[in-house]
Order: sequence, then C-alpha cells, then structure tokens
Amino acid sequence: MKNTLIAITQFVDKSTLTVAGVYSLFQDTHIDRSQFSWLGSIFYLGYLCMQPINSYLLQRLPTAQYVGTVLILWGACLACTSLAKNFSQLAALRFLLGFFEAITYPSMFLLISTFYRRSEQVLWFGVMFMSNGLAGILGSVLGYAIGYMPTVGDISPWKWNMIIFGSLTALAGFIFFFFLPDTPYSRWFRLSGEECSIVEERIRDNAVVRTFHINYSHIKEALLEPRLYCYCLISLLVNLQNGALVTFSALIISDLGFSSGNSVLLNIPGGAVSIILVAGLITISRRYNEVIYVAMVACTISMAGVICLAAIPGGGVKLIGLYLSWACNPAYILLQTSISSNVSGYTKKIFYTSCNIVFYTFGNFIGPLMLVQKEAPRYISGLSGYAAANALCIILYGYVRYIYVKENKKRNLDPHSDNIALPDELEDLTDVENKHFMYRT
Repeated sequence: MKNTLIAITQFVDKSTLTVAGVYSLFQDTHIDRSQFSWLGSIFYLGYLCMQPINSYLLQRLPTAQYVGTVLILWGACLACTSLAKNFSQLAALRFLLGFFEAITYPSMFLLISTFYRRSEQVLWFGVMFMSNGLAGILGSVLGYAIGYMPTVGDISPWKWNMIIFGSLTALAGFIFFFFLPDTPYSRWFRLSGEECSIVEERIRDNAVVRTFHINYSHIKEALLEPRLYCYCLISLLVNLQNGALVTFSALIISDLGFSSGNSVLLNIPGGAVSIILVAGLITISRRYNEVIYVAMVACTISMAGVICLAAIPGGGVKLIGLYLSWACNPAYILLQTSISSNVSGYTKKIFYTSCNIVFYTFGNFIGPLMLVQKEAPRYISGLSGYAAANALCIILYGYVRYIYVKENKKRNLDPHSDNIALPDELEDLTDVENKHFMYRT
C-alpha cells in the first residue's frame, strides 16, 4: 500500500506536463514543441544528478523520514511551477522536480526487496507499476475536470493542475514522514516474539540484510559482472519510449484531431491497458515461474505498438498502437524484478538498483528528444528507434537468462561450499559468495 501511494504520487506529478500541453501552457509561457520536448527530458537530467546523492543517503538515513522530507520538497516545487512565465523558469522547476522525485523508485525497490520474499517480489513490483496506470487514469480524470475550472486572475487550468497536485504531494510527505514503516520490524506492525521470528526467516529468504555500512567489495564484485551492463542497457533502451509517452501521449492524441479535453480523457484507456498488461504478464510470470521470457514477450508487444504508431498514418485506429506501446512498463518491471530476485548483498543490491535507475534516467531523457518537431505528427524516425530498442532488449534479456541457467547448472553440480551462511545467522552475503543461492530465470 505504501509503495502504491508513492508510485501514484510520482507518476501523476511528472505527468502534469502532458496535461498542461493540451491546455494553454504553450500560449501562456510562449514555448514551442522543441522546448516542450526539453521540458520532458530535463526532468530526467535532475533525476540523474540526484542518483549518486540518493545512493548514499538511502543507505545512511531512515527511509521514512528521508522519503517524507523529499515528498514535501517536490510537492512545493510542483506547486511553484504554476508561477513559471517562460521556458527558462519551467526548465529550472522541471529539473528540481526530477531531482526530488529521483528518490522514489530506488526507495520503493529497496522496501519491496526488504519486506517481501523473492517469490513474492514480482507481484509487488507489478502492483507498484500498476499504480502508474491507475495514476494515469486518475490524473486524466482530474485533469479533464480541472480544465473546466474557471480562470481566477491569471490562474489558468494547467496552473490549477500544478497547484492542486503539488499541495496533495506535500500533504502526503507529512504523512509518510511519521507513519511509513521502513523496516520489517517497524513499531507500526506491533510484532509479537513469534512474529519477529517469522520476519527473521523472511529476511533470510529475500537475501536482504540491512546495514548502514557501505561494503566496497560488493561494488567491485558487481562491476565485474557482465549482467550488470546488460541490465543497464535494457533499462536505457526500454525507457526511451516511456519518456516519450509520459511527455507526448496527450499531444499525440491531440494531433489526431481530438479536442483538448478529449485528448486528456483518451489517456484513460492507456492507463487501463497498462494495468491489464502488467497484471496479465505478472500473473503469467508467477504461474510459470518465469521472469525473463515474460519480459521478452512484453518487449515484443511494446515493439508492435510503436510499429503501429509509425505505420498507420492517422485516425482512431492509431490509438491502438499508442496503448500497446505502454507494454514498456511490464518490460521494465520484470527487469527490476530480475535484479531484486537475483542480486543479494545490501550494498550490491543498492548499487545494481542505482545503476539501473541511472540508465532508466538516460532512457527517459533521450526518449522525448527523439520525437522532433519537423516530423510531427508521425515521428517516423523516433518511433523506428523505439522499435529497434525493443528488439535489442529481447536479445539482451536472452543473454542474461543464458548466464543464469549456466550458473544454476554449475551450482547444482557442486552444491557444497565453505562460504555459506549458517541457518541460524544473518550474514550480508552476495549471490556470488553464497553458493546455495539459486538464480531465478
């Protein structure tokens, strides 16, 4: 529940730009579509700049107070965006918004990895990202309603959008600061002695032992593993179109001839399709205990969607391609699920997640810039690039699975090792050090 609320908050907030784009943002701030693309991208420049700081603070500070404080700051930043008069001011505020929102995914990934067994994590990552679809629906409905609010002074609908969602985010920050459970032993759970023993067993199973000490040997080990670089490339490639969809979806719909209000409302099916795809593919993954093959299917659906967007000249049918393109969401969810399930050692897990987020940021930064103004409304070059990126993701996923299958076979042939945690102790071992650790494919 806690991760769901954080996910809804961050997705609605960063998506306020696409709603503003079909209202009077262009007229009020005198920007063009090229500058609008940069507003989508510069958010992720702030996101990127925060990652080294976030990786350090996430290990050194209590998660509840850290997340709560940053939520308050980004809510204030979003509300202040309503005061922007030109591109420079918008760009500065979007940078700061990305800077503060950068803490969300790493903190949520870490909470899921800490609270849930490895077999449960794919479900909870799915729930977290289904929240993005729900956020898209809620944001579109409220954005449509806000579009009919009367103008008070120079506060036009897109400004009300920023003010309302920014205020709600700041309020959520205060709630999380005081009430977010950030460890399995949180006082909010009021655990009995027997329940504490159960929690201890769950911690052993999910291979996360929290420590405030940075273990540099974990980082060195991670840097020597080919799968780290495969994960990073997948994260970059699969998020190229995600960045574009978050920024441009309402404008793409508007270019098909729909009014501003209807363009916002027609984002609702995109959120619904995203939820259905995530729920369906996560269910298949849990049913057959397969993560990587299902991720490859998600990339295939995503690729089909962007090909439809590029190939169909116009009309309502083109919306099908737009909605299918949201399959990039489950493709990325399953990437993070694979990392969370197959990387142990607290510092190593944080390092893998941080690298993943850095390349997630690069992908979302580059993606909107691939849709250049002179190619509107079909954006052939950009959409072709997204299709090629999905194809490369399928190949990289296949290679990562090959690595895991090969290592599991090797460990099954030699299951004994001196370097194994005793059943009654909790050691911060990596997946390489613990030879009883089996990789999930």
